[in-house]
Amino acid sequence: MPEKWTPANWRGKPIRQVPDYPDSQALREVETLLGRYPPLVFAGEARRLKAALADVAQGKGFLLQGGDCAESFAEFHPDNIRDTFRVLLQMAVVLTYGAACPVVKVGRLAGQFAKPRSSDTESQDGVTLPAYRGDMINAMEFSPEARAADPQRLVQAHNQAAATLNLLRAFAQGGYADLHKVHQWNLSFVADSPAGARYQDIANRLDETLAFMAACGVTSETTPQIRETDFFTSHEALLLNYEQAMTRVDSTTGEWYDTSAHLLWIGDRTRDPHGAHVEFLRGIGNPVGLKVGPTADADGLMRLIDILDPANDPGRLTLIVRMGADRIEGLLPPLVRRLRREGRQVVWACDPMHGNTVKSASGFKTRHFDRILAEVQAFFAIHRAEGSHAGGVHFEMTGQDVTECVGGAQAITEAHLGARYHTHCDPRLNAKQALELAFLLAEMLKEARTQRRDRAAAGS
Repeated sequence: MPEKWTPANWRGKPIRQVPDYPDSQALREVETLLGRYPPLVFAGEARRLKAALADVAQGKGFLLQGGDCAESFAEFHPDNIRDTFRVLLQMAVVLTYGAACPVVKVGRLAGQFAKPRSSDTESQDGVTLPAYRGDMINAMEFSPEARAADPQRLVQAHNQAAATLNLLRAFAQGGYADLHKVHQWNLSFVADSPAGARYQDIANRLDETLAFMAACGVTSETTPQIRETDFFTSHEALLLNYEQAMTRVDSTTGEWYDTSAHLLWIGDRTRDPHGAHVEFLRGIGNPVGLKVGPTADADGLMRLIDILDPANDPGRLTLIVRMGADRIEGLLPPLVRRLRREGRQVVWACDPMHGNTVKSASGFKTRHFDRILAEVQAFFAIHRAEGSHAGGVHFEMTGQDVTECVGGAQAITEAHLGARYHTHCDPRLNAKQALELAFLLAEMLKEARTQRRDRAAAGS
């Protein structure tokens, strides 16, 4: 039997991808300070997300998870938060049309400040310094002072997350998400694109539907679902000292919840079943995610599932597959078959970003739109062939007009990358590319829905 869980158990386990803080006393003081701060999210909200994800696990919903690869202090601005939020709203409208089922919206926002790195150090001109691990830990500038891990950055990240959440709640519940505003969600630089024109067509059809509903007495005033939306937050639970400080006992259930986000996930580099990250996440009541990369095998995955979701509780566990377009067709089917045979009820989501990162001739990290799409298509095809539910997608994207991923209808080339390459870590889809991908996804969802209906009719 596993030992009784406490939020500090992880400290006795092997740990990877954590910085070395020069001043351990200053770190302890910050941890104590954060432990006294109010929660950023509430246990009831996390349970509401878990219930929505349970529907997804059972084939009655679809998960849309997206946002920044790594939030930064320098780009913290209400317009940036608003633009990412409304692109996610646009994508959700498009996907709802295709899937004809609820779309669960989860942002990589209000906490995604830290990133795992392939190396602990970086060298330039014969000088070696700690790697940049995200604004929550150190700064991008290549100097000993900037690259030193600073505990005060944890406080700044918390405060920025609190302000971001405050704005997101206002957008989601204060009228901005009202379906009558679908035309206003079209960003100016998206409206003149093919995806923007297709979105405008959906918006026009939605206007007609809402006018008919209003004639029947169903309006924003009488039906909150038209005026408001549920929007949840997530990030990788990488810095466990921060996550522990934000973990609280829920007064209504007596269970522990990590109040830094609604959903936390374990990265592909930290999914050691004996490690600190798995130990921490096994004990919190939040829904949790697990990145599943190309080195995952069926036995190892089952061992992790037994630790993280021993009760086989629908909505508890989301498996975020990130294998790469060239490898997913060979690697994913055995995992899907094993979980089906074991009767495991998980959400299967596709992260087509992290397995498809390349370096351009000019030295920029980038991702090709066609490879991103190819992995998503393969993911859907595999689940269709295995009789499983392709339950969601996980994108790194932004509402800004960046040039970081090449391809798509916008035809960004490697020569364009330097024009507006703003990411602090990995390349992101811009709003046009994200919306274009949403339409392609909607077509896949519609096809899958038609096939399920035809199978049901044939069996009756």
